[in-house]
Amino acid sequence: MKTTVELVAIVLVFFSIKISAQQDTIKLQREARSLLREGNKLYNKEKFDEASISYRKALGKNSSYDKASYNFGNALYQNKNYKEAVSQYELTTKTATDKIEKAEAYHNIGNAMMEQKQYQQAVDAYKNALRNNPGDDETRYNLAAAQKELKKQQQNKKNDKDKDKKNQKNKDKDKEKDKKDEQKKDNKKGDDKDRKDNDKDPKDKKDQDKKQQNKQDKDKNQKPKPQPGKMTPQQMKQLLENLNNEEKKTQKKMNVKKSKGKKIKQEKDW
Repeated sequence: MKTTVELVAIVLVFFSIKISAQQDTIKLQREARSLLREGNKLYNKEKFDEASISYRKALGKNSSYDKASYNFGNALYQNKNYKEAVSQYELTTKTATDKIEKAEAYHNIGNAMMEQKQYQQAVDAYKNALRNNPGDDETRYNLAAAQKELKKQQQNKKNDKDKDKKNQKNKDKDKEKDKKDEQKKDNKKGDDKDRKDNDKDPKDKKDQDKKQQNKQDKDKNQKPKPQPGKMTPQQMKQLLENLNNEEKKTQKKMNVKKSKGKKIKQEKDW
């Protein structure tokens, strides 16, 4: 078992460590406050970049220092770094124990959102500010302004949507019209061709018909050209006639020859 002296020594060491930690914490808090005051002086001189550095250092000493985060947000807001400012104000709303301080942080979140035209988020922030400080007339006025801008924004979006829908409808109508016009154009070409054929000069048409008829007659009367190795009916007929004539001539000659070979006695009529 440990002796009384040892126990006392342990207790003393424990309290020594605790006291040292508390002293370090107090030291950091003092340094954070000093950096906060330094940042405020720079802020009042409108040296917002330098003020932001001091506030950031103060938060490095004490991350839950709500006044440092709030003032850091204000410096960022003055430099128009609205998105970063909102992050610092949100940190204040979480760390601040005083409702008035929370309300001011929400109020400034609403202002930063208004600058970014994020009107729904601005409305929500102003409402949170009024929950923590219902009697703030400035916040109430800003809330009404944010609601008005939100309504206008929603109406513009609706108008843009309707406009896009109307434009798309007009495009579809134009496309359908172009299709119909193209169809009419094709039909007109066919009608013009038929009309052109019907509107020909009767004389020209008559001449054309006459030429066509002459061509048909010529083709009809024209003797077919004999093909190699074949005879036309006319040629065969002519050949047969020639053969018959030759045969007749030959027979005649034969008859003459017979009469010369033997005389026939002729009786006289006395």
